[in-house]
Amino acid sequence: MALIETEVIIVGGGPGGSSCAGRLRKYGIDCLILDKEEFPRLKLCAGWITPRVLRELDFDEAAYPHTLVTFKKLYYHFYGRPIAVKTRQYSIRRIEFDNWLLQRSGVPVHIHQAKEIRESGGRYIIDNLFSSSYLVGAAGTYCPVYRTIFQEARPRIKKLLVTTMEAEFQYDYRDDRCCLWFFDNKLSGYSWYVPKGNGFLNIGIGGKLLSLKGRRGNISGRASIRDHWRSFREKLNRLDLVRDFDFPARGCNYFLHHAKGPLRMGNAFIVGDSAALASRDMGEGISAAVRSGILAAEAIARQAPYTPGQVGSYSIFNIIGGKRDRGLLFLANHLAGRHPARVAKKRPSPAFPEKFSLSTISLPLAKTCLTRPSSSLPSNKL
Repeated sequence: MALIETEVIIVGGGPGGSSCAGRLRKYGIDCLILDKEEFPRLKLCAGWITPRVLRELDFDEAAYPHTLVTFKKLYYHFYGRPIAVKTRQYSIRRIEFDNWLLQRSGVPVHIHQAKEIRESGGRYIIDNLFSSSYLVGAAGTYCPVYRTIFQEARPRIKKLLVTTMEAEFQYDYRDDRCCLWFFDNKLSGYSWYVPKGNGFLNIGIGGKLLSLKGRRGNISGRASIRDHWRSFREKLNRLDLVRDFDFPARGCNYFLHHAKGPLRMGNAFIVGDSAALASRDMGEGISAAVRSGILAAEAIARQAPYTPGQVGSYSIFNIIGGKRDRGLLFLANHLAGRHPARVAKKRPSPAFPEKFSLSTISLPLAKTCLTRPSSSLPSNKL
């Protein structure tokens, strides 16, 4: 059987792969996408996107043909204290968004699960069926491109492994606010309640796996992800947000952003969760996938640089209107599990302007940031 040859093969048709393909097509570069599933396919995800994602994908709210819910406030809860934050965010359903983005890219899609990848004569050969000069891995945590080419050069960091449980279902919800609860019951992460269009609702929890009890309960005094899930369901019922919950939940694992190791080796690239680029503070992955996909395409088309620092390790500034004051910088580090005493002497992250040095953060400012109550949200509700 003759090889299907192209200039670029992208393994994975999610937001990272689709964004890469769309940008390559604008440059007139021949490419194709391999994905093991047909689209549209169910993808559980809190599914909020920032205005930055809209800008990078070059579309506005009116141009999106599916459901797009706009949030003008996000309701954060830290250690039980509520904070209502003005913003402009959007919730999407991944089953719609991913399929739309894939179709919008306009490149051929082959339903195929890539297994064996090898190099021969300066080209990448996949399963003796496909051949390309460039290769992009965009298939998530278990991406075969990462496993075959990048695993040794960019090893995964166990302490940055996040595990989640979530459910998305139709529900006649009466509260249309987007709510997030941080550190409930000592969870090293947060839980969420995200209304979506057409009567859908996404709820979930996520936390760092090493801080949770394993399946065998070998870490005394710590709850498992399933324990936290049960507690969260009870909380939603108690708050009258979701009653009589009887919907199936699914879990997934992925790694948070780190700077150790390359995102490019030769003519091979990794993007999104394949590259472990989800934000350190919020675990948000759509923006990182889109941005890294576009950066990889620019590297292929123009030999532009492509490094983890270009993607950025925090997302709270994009979520809270792009403001970059020192209180939010402290909050970003707090959410990422980086205590100010441990980071004060480190160099500022390249994701932040130099003037926001970590050494300038004071504890009184930190306490104000984490304990300021919201006048617009009663503390006895949520």
